[in-house]
Amino acid sequence: MKIRDCKAIDFGALAARWFLGGLFVYTGLEKGLDPVSFLKLVRQYDMVHVPFLLNSVAAVLPWFEVFCGALLLTGIAVRGAALTLTCVLIPFTALIWHRALILQAARAIPFCAVKFDCGCGMGEVFICRKLLENAGLILLALWLLSGRGRRLALRYSLTGKTESPPAPSPTDWGRSTAEKA
Repeated sequence: MKIRDCKAIDFGALAARWFLGGLFVYTGLEKGLDPVSFLKLVRQYDMVHVPFLLNSVAAVLPWFEVFCGALLLTGIAVRGAALTLTCVLIPFTALIWHRALILQAARAIPFCAVKFDCGCGMGEVFICRKLLENAGLILLALWLLSGRGRRLALRYSLTGKTESPPAPSPTDWGRSTAEKA
């Protein structure tokens, strides 16, 4: 791969990191600053019946999203934040899909015509668009999980290193440092 291609990929990953981080900071703040509304939206999924747990989810989850988004924006623990967001996005996407199927059956309308506030912080959305959006966010997070997005990372400023190490190539995965030499 040419150096110019690598730089383009690095800047693409930087843009993905900043987009994903900014989105989660924004949506987390939308939910965290109005916890009562978010609690009502969480309740609609009918997954948690214990009031303490329901209140805990509504109180903690938005700030957890803000924290992960801030990590991505600053470039600290990028892969850990990306993994965490992937692990959050996948089950929530499944819950959104399940709720949409219930609403589709109850209203007897086409699946893509289902529209509701899923609790993502963006208001009412058409479900097909939301599912595609979440799939894109999952793919971005998985791409960052592969080791990309290290450009302009605060992590390397904190450790005193002047440059970030290169992202591992797929051929290096699972090999020890001695094997790579």
